[in-house]
Amino acid sequence: MGRISQIEWTEATWNPWHGCQKVSAGCAHCYMYRDKNRYGQDPTKIVRGKTTFELPLSWKEPRLIFTCSWSDFFIEEADEWRDGAWDVIRSTPQHTYQILTKRPERVEDHLPDDWPLPNVWLGVSVENPRFYWRIEQLCALPAFVRFLSLEPLLAALPDLPLKGISWVIVGGESGPRCRPMKEEWVCQIRDDCAKAKVPFFFKQWGGLRKDVNGRELEGRVWDEMPDPAQRDVAAVAPIRLLQSLTSKNRKRSTR
Repeated sequence: MGRISQIEWTEATWNPWHGCQKVSAGCAHCYMYRDKNRYGQDPTKIVRGKTTFELPLSWKEPRLIFTCSWSDFFIEEADEWRDGAWDVIRSTPQHTYQILTKRPERVEDHLPDDWPLPNVWLGVSVENPRFYWRIEQLCALPAFVRFLSLEPLLAALPDLPLKGISWVIVGGESGPRCRPMKEEWVCQIRDDCAKAKVPFFFKQWGGLRKDVNGRELEGRVWDEMPDPAQRDVAAVAPIRLLQSLTSKNRKRSTR
């Protein structure tokens, strides 16, 4: 649950806590549940990491870190530990933390006062069009990089909202009982990203043998990454500043 990762779009994983609760269709065949059950552990029990909580402090070289790969950073049961996790992130500016959530409705109330942090990328998972609202909530938050993980992709995503998005990851479901992903769904997302000039990363076709099915789409590998240097000042303004501006605008409109 840490150190070097085999996940294609990151370099390491960090789990200050582990265990999660399923919230949508994309969670149905979660690998964490499968692995926890294999170890005889309860995957629904959220536990603070005994040896992993401060792990990034020991990594001196810069790493791209997928945060809470075995949980959700904004899960309610971890509220008492999150400030400590923010301290770890703040103390390791050499690292870049990729925080991916299915609970964007909880994010704003659980960000630190000095948000946005320049070494944090904030993303949401979207498996079908029912969860476009997660994108809307993500884009309402300031962040240096906002990204989407469309994995497992379970349906076509027509008119995918990409304004304010810095990066898109697409992947098919893998493992037992995996659900199929159609090539035309992936190609449409790639084309939409190209039109919107959003970097596109194709992670995998998935299936029972994801290693055999590979990662190529139309004859090539798509490994595009975001450039945090290309940022919109308004997009990364601290929440307290955005709230202040909103309040001022409301007062003006009532005059």
